[in-house]
Amino acid sequence: MTPFGERVRQLRAGKGISLKRMAADLHVSAAYLSALEHGNRGRPAPGLVMQIAGYLGCIWDEAEDLKALAELSHPRVVLDTAGVSASRTELANRLAASIRDLPEETILHLLDVVKGGR
Repeated sequence: MTPFGERVRQLRAGKGISLKRMAADLHVSAAYLSALEHGNRGRPAPGLVMQIAGYLGCIWDEAEDLKALAELSHPRVVLDTAGVSASRTELANRLAASIRDLPEETILHLLDVVKGGR
């Protein structure tokens, strides 16, 4: 699942809207919307993100947050470590190899570190 997909699902469920109804109202297939929510599709186009935000009644900051989550929601990330230190390349490779098995607590800690916290 991607951050964007998770948030869309939360907003949709919070408003009691079924996936099929939302898909029909947005003129996309239910299969596409489901794949988007589950992270089985790449980033949605900016126009669709804004269409979803409007449909779900997101305004101002909430719509901007949804746009930012869409940018961070590519399900297959590629890291280019050419020209960086060996330790950075090792980190990228170790993370790629172990990300599925890391405890959620560790993931949240790493995310906090990357965002600038400690």
